[in-house]
Amino acid sequence: MRTIAAVLLCLIPAFSAAQINKCLDSSGKVVGYATDCPAGTRPEQTGISNTPGAAPAKSYSERDADFRKRQIEQKDSAEKSEKKAAEAQQRKDACTTSQAYLKALQAGQRIRKTDAATGEPSFLADADYPKEIAAAERAVAANCK
Repeated sequence: MRTIAAVLLCLIPAFSAAQINKCLDSSGKVVGYATDCPAGTRPEQTGISNTPGAAPAKSYSERDADFRKRQIEQKDSAEKSEKKAAEAQQRKDACTTSQAYLKALQAGQRIRKTDAATGEPSFLADADYPKEIAAAERAVAANCK
């Protein structure tokens, strides 16, 4: 019995929806707007309905699907922004490192390198400094955009 009463209560707003009309007097002047115009006036349809929320209500499954879609979109955008921030931090670190290396080369500091084949440490020869400075300048240009 309660279920029937609840269903009937839910249907009342659907039956109360009506077309809003312009009420015109005999000279064509707008007297007012109503669903039923008073005597002595003629109704003219406006195309406006007094039903709240013109869009049809979505079902639970549609609302749930929309919610899940929004959650996925928010997660994707958060991941993208985190990835962009990480890439920006990597570029900043690479820029700082390459600038520091270039300054050390230009100052004539002794630069220690590790031989890739043997793994033995060695120092950069004086003759190799101009070549290494040019490579460091290219690295600075590439990393510090």
